Amino acid sequence: MHSRFRPFPQRLLHAATALALAGTAGLFSTAPMAQQFTMKLSTPTVNDVAHEWMKVFKAGVEERSKGRIKVEVYPASQLGSIPRTVEGVALGTIEMSIPAVGFLIGLEPRFLVFDAPGLFDDMKHAARVFDDADIRKRLATFGAAKGVEPLMTFVNGPMVIVSHKAIRTLPDFKGQKLRVPGPTPLHMEPFRKVGASPLSIPLGEVLPALQNHTIDGVTASISIFTAFKYYDLTKFMTYLPGGFLVASGLVNREYMKSLGPELEAIVRDEARKAESLFGTRGVEDAEKDRKVWEQNGGQSIMFSPADAKQYLADVTSALPPIINASPQLKEDYEAVLAAARKYRH
Repeated sequence: MHSRFRPFPQRLLHAATALALAGTAGLFSTAPMAQQFTMKLSTPTVNDVAHEWMKVFKAGVEERSKGRIKVEVYPASQLGSIPRTVEGVALGTIEMSIPAVGFLIGLEPRFLVFDAPGLFDDMKHAARVFDDADIRKRLATFGAAKGVEPLMTFVNGPMVIVSHKAIRTLPDFKGQKLRVPGPTPLHMEPFRKVGASPLSIPLGEVLPALQNHTIDGVTASISIFTAFKYYDLTKFMTYLPGGFLVASGLVNREYMKSLGPELEAIVRDEARKAESLFGTRGVEDAEKDRKVWEQNGGQSIMFSPADAKQYLADVTSALPPIINASPQLKEDYEAVLAAARKYRH
């Protein structure tokens, strides 16, 4: 008895199988385009140059990676305090934290070099130094022993002192209890040279300490004082010659390797492109903060040229014994100082 169903010709069976496999391969060929990695970026600030850098970086990376990397932006310490986010980068639970370098010293002491006064003339000068090939190569080695690295380093803004008593001349420093950004000799000794009494207080405790007159003044980046409305406590803000707050975008080295050569190259390239903001938007932010301070009744005080020169001579005279105590710190400091001289107009 003949079956009314004829066998499928062998050659057609082969063709159908090939088409099916081709279709399946087509489906899987789109897999690499799907999201593979997430980058969570944290900064303690908001609506400033660091926040803007994150937004520009996010747009560039997501476009060029075709969605394979998703960048999530968390300003204003949404992922936790600065110490927690720095710890998160070291542990690999957060991909990037952008704090002031003073918060990175415990993880990598070499970052201390950027808290030395007198390195930079202004923010544009600093941007040129950080763009130098030799400085970038040196920075790439920071944090290697702890599995982290600075993807970019920049000046966030000028350092100023907000105080109950106006500091208009060098003698006005005498006896002032001033909060400084860190507890190391490099943070303390320069202010002792001008007659102040420096002490280290966590940033979160500074506002009530100033309000209660536990301290007489605070040194920090200008953006801190406008963001937290210090002008409601005092109207006196004095710019520190040669003083700038340096920040850095810390990433986990293993995470960067896990991206693979192509995506890692995209991340590094887009990070570099976005750095152009530091010499433009960063300068604009500093000027905007000054105007906000003055619009709220504050005074922006600058030393006379003679006092500015003497101030720099005094504070930098404290550096040699501190710098020379560490061969690595001395080497880094001399390299940054040489680059600063190279790009000084």
